[in-house]
Amino acid sequence: MPEGDTLARIAVALRPYLAGRVVTGARARLPGPQVSRIVGQKIDAVDAAGKNLLIKFDGGLELRTHLGLHGSWHRYRPGETWRRPPSRAALVIEVPGAIAVCFDAPVVELFERRAEVVHPTISMLGPDLVAPEFDMAEAVRRLRDPSRADTSIGEAVMDQRALAGIGNVFKSEVLFMERVDPFATVGTLDEATVERIVSTARELLKDNARPEAAAGRTTTIDLKTGARLAPSRLWVYDRAGRPCHRCGTLILAGPQGSELPRTTYWCPSCQAPAGAPAAKGKAKAAAKR
Repeated sequence: MPEGDTLARIAVALRPYLAGRVVTGARARLPGPQVSRIVGQKIDAVDAAGKNLLIKFDGGLELRTHLGLHGSWHRYRPGETWRRPPSRAALVIEVPGAIAVCFDAPVVELFERRAEVVHPTISMLGPDLVAPEFDMAEAVRRLRDPSRADTSIGEAVMDQRALAGIGNVFKSEVLFMERVDPFATVGTLDEATVERIVSTARELLKDNARPEAAAGRTTTIDLKTGARLAPSRLWVYDRAGRPCHRCGTLILAGPQGSELPRTTYWCPSCQAPAGAPAAKGKAKAAAKR
């Protein structure tokens, strides 16, 4: 699933071709959003908010897309052949000189911009890790909220109501870099550890959100040296059964989360639970489920 860095790059890539231009045509695959309402309106802004792309219009409307697991945005010149079948286009926006196509997105939603403050998704987002005005104190406060005390840190950092932008790749990478057991509950972590997790997540997301970053190829840097990992590009994500770049221990993988389990990758040595062999056994068992 595209994470906050990807959405930030998409916004930067689309903005020069959409912002300030009047919509000449629009259509959506699903019957719900009446996107014909944006025809004739000028696009005021193209922004990312966590894993959401928001396109705002001078008439007061706003379009939200969420790419889910397989969605993507493409930009074409008029008459240019699309790289995917038109049947997969969830949303098409035409402006003079450009066509923006959102393929395979499960969410295409049109609403009044003034309703953003009460929107069930947008209004509930935590601080956006890629945003220039990121509020570290608020992010830490949300993560350490008593309601999350018994939630594993691996689940908590992916809760967009706490932090906006982290997905499965950065979850695994950040917790490895900070040597935190992904199955440790938030209530067992001190504030300094939570701050380090948030800070590292922000640094990695911002690095990958750079326009010149290779789209679709998330890379992890060594925060001490600035060096990039090669050839795997990542510390632990999608490396189950391979040796840890730090200590050589084989990387484990296992499902995490009750509502929508996602695969977590971790090193049982570098991220060993604090002093309890039983906890390490739990982690190994999780990897076999």
